[in-house]
Parts: sequence; C-alpha cells; structure tokens
Amino acid sequence: MAETYHLHEDPRSGNCYKIKLTAALVGHELTATQYDILKGETRTPSFLQNINANGRIPVLQISGEQGTRFLPESNAACWYLASGSPLIPQDRFAQADMLRWMFFEQYNHEPNVATLRFWLAIVGEANLAPEQSAQIEAKRAAGEAAIALMDQQLGESAFLCGDDVTLADIVLFPYTHVADQGGIDLEGFGHVRAWIDRIQGLPGFTPMD
Repeated sequence: MAETYHLHEDPRSGNCYKIKLTAALVGHELTATQYDILKGETRTPSFLQNINANGRIPVLQISGEQGTRFLPESNAACWYLASGSPLIPQDRFAQADMLRWMFFEQYNHEPNVATLRFWLAIVGEANLAPEQSAQIEAKRAAGEAAIALMDQQLGESAFLCGDDVTLADIVLFPYTHVADQGGIDLEGFGHVRAWIDRIQGLPGFTPMD
C-alpha cells in the first residue's frame, strides 16, 4: 500500500510552504486542510486531541500500511518526504552540514525573519502588543545578521551545502524570499538574491500561495 500525505496547514505560513515545496520537488502529492491560526482554529479540543496536542501547524498526516500517523514540526516533515531523494546527501559530513543549516533556520533565522513577517504583514503593526513592538528593531537586526551569514556562504557555493541543492536550501527559502514583508531589504544581499532565482528555477518548483 503506497503512502498518502495530507498537510494540516495555514497557507500563509512559510513553515507549511516548505513542506509543500519539498513534496513538489521530490514528486509526492499532497492534499491539505487549512486552518486560520489567528482565529484559534488549531487550539480547538478536536485539533488538540486528533491532530497535534501542541496546538500548532504544520502537521504532516501520513497514511499507509502502518495506519495513520501524524508528524508535527516542519523540518521533520520535510526530512520524511525527502528521504531517499537527492535533497538529502549520502555523505555523512554533508548530511551533518545540511542539518546544521536546518537547525540554524529554526534557531537563528525563523524566530526573527518569520516572526517579523507574521507581525507586520499578517497581524499588522497597529495590532501588536507594546512588548512585541519593542522587539521589532532587535529582531530585524538579528534577521539581517542571519541572512548575511547565508549571503557569505552563498558567495562561495551555489547552494548552502555546496554545488547541489539540499533540504537546507529548501527549508531556508520560504521565509528568506519574502523577508521584505517583515521589513528586511534583500537589496544588499546579492548572493542570496541569486540563490532565490536558482531555487525558483528548480524542476518541480511551486510558488508560495
């Protein structure tokens, strides 16, 4: 029995998009159920009991011979979908280097670049709490520093882990290419902009909703 994949998502989310992009690049079909996180639709008793007790999306629902299983956390879902594909290198060090960038994405990049986009482009600056507004400049500086590190690496190689695209590039692409929506200007990051063009030119690429 072949596995089927269903994504529980908010289509505005870059973390959800990275799973759809991974699936498209490796040739997996995805169906989806959409939720509005601003309306608390991932905090209902039904969602918490049946989809993810942590009340967050994305969640990849996997159905197959072992029944139906649920995999939260975007990078874990991307890894599952990309397993056995060229997006995950075979060399041991190359795999570890790829994971290094994936951890960087969740620890240094996403908390700043993605949060700014969510606050400014989705919630709206006028609707932020005072403590959120007070963090904007610090998050922008940290986000720019994260993208500068990417730009430095991409000045040395076509992709983050060398000459071939890996899952590291796929998970960092979503929030990077819309960083301007959070007030981070990519004009000064020429290597990153060229990398964005390379990702968008990959066979099977699908754009963000």
